[in-house]
Amino acid sequence: MDGHAPTALAAGQLPELTTGRLLSTWQLDIPALLLVIALGALYGWGLARLRERGEPWPPVRVAAFVLLGLGALVVATMSALAVYDHVLFWPAAVQNVLLDLVAPLGLALGDPLRLAVEALPEGAAGRVRRAMSGRLVRLLTFPFISTALVLTTELTVYFTPYFATALRVGWLHELMYLHLLVAGCLFVVPMLTHEQTLPRWCTHPVRAALVFLDGIVDAVPGVVVMTHGTLIAGAWYLHHAPSWSPDVQHDQQIGGGAMLSIAELVALPFLLALLYQWARAERVQNAALDRRLDAELTPAVVPAPAADHAHQAPSPEAERVRPWWETEQNEVAQRIRGQHREK
Repeated sequence: MDGHAPTALAAGQLPELTTGRLLSTWQLDIPALLLVIALGALYGWGLARLRERGEPWPPVRVAAFVLLGLGALVVATMSALAVYDHVLFWPAAVQNVLLDLVAPLGLALGDPLRLAVEALPEGAAGRVRRAMSGRLVRLLTFPFISTALVLTTELTVYFTPYFATALRVGWLHELMYLHLLVAGCLFVVPMLTHEQTLPRWCTHPVRAALVFLDGIVDAVPGVVVMTHGTLIAGAWYLHHAPSWSPDVQHDQQIGGGAMLSIAELVALPFLLALLYQWARAERVQNAALDRRLDAELTPAVVPAPAADHAHQAPSPEAERVRPWWETEQNEVAQRIRGQHREK
């Protein structure tokens, strides 16, 4: 990853970061590129399998996976953010929030777990389902644990020697990238996938509340970075700051503000995506209920009374057969009885 940046750092040749250079400066990060290629190839293989069988897959999911998910990975690891993260703190802060919030959101919207289950042969799909329902996966994706992991990861990066050491050691920097990405995915992907790995009580309303809570929690690192009195990796940035850079303390405040702003901006589309899934699930459930009612609420045909009993008045039970929803005690029957009472 750091083939270009350390050379420029050593020679003090990194030019001032302008808007033009922010958009046009790029470098190659081999490990990140391999990860992007691997994820893209696996997703493309799944799409090809579905296409062979004539099964559809929403184009919007493909766009989210490629543009938002893989695109955020590329921007975080190979754009000007990666070139300048060794001399300025704020590009590093933006990098990290892209990796633990934006990229996981894009990958999750692509629904790769459901794609894998639908594309794989039945035996392999069963193994994937068993792995996703395994004890370790359920533990790591348990909502409160995954939220704590994301928050702990971000605070550990900035308020331990982890980040300062990663600036000096290339392989640890790459590991930090992966660490942030995996921590973010553990929370985001289960929330938006159709292959349920969350506990049964984690219904759509509960998930919406958890996402709202996560939006508040994600703001914590940005606020702490902005207000923290001690410089993060201060010795490194004081030593490597170029002459054109802002004051190191001000640079850190810019980074904290960027983290806070991006976290809050990401929380809104995350919540909207979850609300859309909730509404869609409600429509599917109501359609299934309507079909069941159409099948089960067909009026019963009562046979005509025999000739020798023509003069006999029919009993109330012979005139009317009580429908199932008046006698059964379940959620669907209760809903129907409630609708009739309202009428």
